[in-house]
Amino acid sequence: MAISSGWWDQAREILGDRLLSDAALLEPYSHDESAVEEHRLLPPAVARPKDEQEVARLLRLCRKERVPVTVRGAGTGLAGGCVPEPGGIVLSTELMNRVVDTDLGNHTITVQAGLPLSRLYEEVERMSLYFPPHPGDEGATVGGAVAANAGGARAVKYGTVRRFVLALQAVLASGEILELGGKYIKSSTGYHLLDLLVGSEGTLAVITRITLSLLPRVGSVQTLLAPFSTTSAAIGSVGRLLAAGVVPCAVEYIERPVVALAEKLLGKTWPSHEGEADLMLILDGRDSADTLAQAEAAGAVLEAGGARDVLVSDNRERQAEMLALRSIFYDAIHPGVAEGFDICVPRSQIVPHLEAVRRLEREHGVSLPTYGHAADGNLHSHALRRALRDGAFGEELPGWRETCRAIRRQLYEDVIQRGGVISGEHGIGLARKDFLARNVSPGLVAVMRSIKDALDPDGILNPGKIFQR
Repeated sequence: MAISSGWWDQAREILGDRLLSDAALLEPYSHDESAVEEHRLLPPAVARPKDEQEVARLLRLCRKERVPVTVRGAGTGLAGGCVPEPGGIVLSTELMNRVVDTDLGNHTITVQAGLPLSRLYEEVERMSLYFPPHPGDEGATVGGAVAANAGGARAVKYGTVRRFVLALQAVLASGEILELGGKYIKSSTGYHLLDLLVGSEGTLAVITRITLSLLPRVGSVQTLLAPFSTTSAAIGSVGRLLAAGVVPCAVEYIERPVVALAEKLLGKTWPSHEGEADLMLILDGRDSADTLAQAEAAGAVLEAGGARDVLVSDNRERQAEMLALRSIFYDAIHPGVAEGFDICVPRSQIVPHLEAVRRLEREHGVSLPTYGHAADGNLHSHALRRALRDGAFGEELPGWRETCRAIRRQLYEDVIQRGGVISGEHGIGLARKDFLARNVSPGLVAVMRSIKDALDPDGILNPGKIFQR
């Protein structure tokens, strides 16, 4: 349905030249970073408000005119969550990017939703404090990370973004501005609606401002890399580490083909090329003595578990190089990907699930290179549409679309049978909504829908995401 001329007139009155309608300017807002080519749609308009008052006015107008609204941060998502609805606009938070308040006494920072994570980390560093969650792409916005309940490598020790959200300002579809939470730690005062909005993917309200709790800055960091002959030996060592009382900041599982692609893209060399897979551990602590003790304990466990070597680095430059390689894994693999997956299973089920992934490779003749966060069970396998040989992509595979659909169904069925979930940190969005009802009970989906209907009765906020119509 076409947007009325009355909507255009009133939206321009609210936003002025911050209402975009030129096709060349709209194209970047038509997609996210997902590899699924169907997740792309040019919106008729992009609204770029500068504060919550403009958001409220715009939502009141869109509700009145029944114009769908899809909120967008930086578009770094991997689930199609910010792809606009047909006939609907994009509400971009990119201009809502201020640091509102820094509070050393309460160890908090309050920012607008469009602040990039890179700027958040810089500001927190200036405060001599620490914000542990690191979803991977520092170009992502704080609001986007909250809307997806982003996780990342450090979740095993520090948890996901949800753990650090103390307060939210959010605007309902009606235009009402809600203030949820505050700079306090405990509350048993009514329903905890703040937690409801974290991870809601823009379907319940537009998050405009966030207050985050911060931690004291760590004094020392060490990185360990352990190559293993087999996947099962690598993953088996993770449980032994935790049982021994070693809780790393991050435990990354990395398969050899992914490393080769990243090396070629960045022009740098990974420290190890032995065996089937590596574990990369990041240890943080009060001081160098603390992290050294952790490294010694971890090294003993890894060697007992079959590590072919344990490489220890406390050199900042070498650590930064390894992290740079790890951070571009998705960029390196993206040119050959049909679809990327974001499953999470209990730790005890990681090895059986990876065995199922290998069976799918043999059955379909398609590579499914995998990496992920081994200590929290969150793995990222990628169904390829191109051949992969010796660290380089080759020709496109015949029938890759149909093959990918079959792999997707079988992979998700395996995850569900193992008591896992189809998304650990990227969200449901468009990419996984057809499997949500298979992953959770019909009763739970009905409750979710009733919450959506209560907060957004006209269904204008990010419609078509999370639920099947």
